[in-house]
Amino acid sequence: MKDNVIKVLKVEPKKKPEICLLENELQALQEAVSIGAEYTGLIEIINLDRGVCLLCNEEGKLIGLEPNRRLYNDIICGVFYIIGEDENGELASLSEEDTEFYAEYFKDFDEISKEEVDESMIMRFIAFE
Repeated sequence: MKDNVIKVLKVEPKKKPEICLLENELQALQEAVSIGAEYTGLIEIINLDRGVCLLCNEEGKLIGLEPNRRLYNDIICGVFYIIGEDENGELASLSEEDTEFYAEYFKDFDEISKEEVDESMIMRFIAFE
């Protein structure tokens, strides 16, 4: 059963992660990654680990959101959230253990240049004969 409100870890650019509550409805999730009332963000959910995912603005780089953190070989732009996932694939509250792990993982931030963000937006075209 889907929880109406979930405990998540909010990660904003140049700030330490913080625990917050998030309404578990599409519109609320879109607003959480938006840049203002005039623009509702498209959400992207990235699996990080079993039972843990990252929620961000799918167009963060394209619309010029502030670079936030490096994640593997990519850069996440704009605010993002670390969220739990239940055995049915529904978004759920983050466990205490995962909250502590990801708060530590994302506690530091580097300066990320616009050039780095631009370079991370690579599109490859493959021709089929």
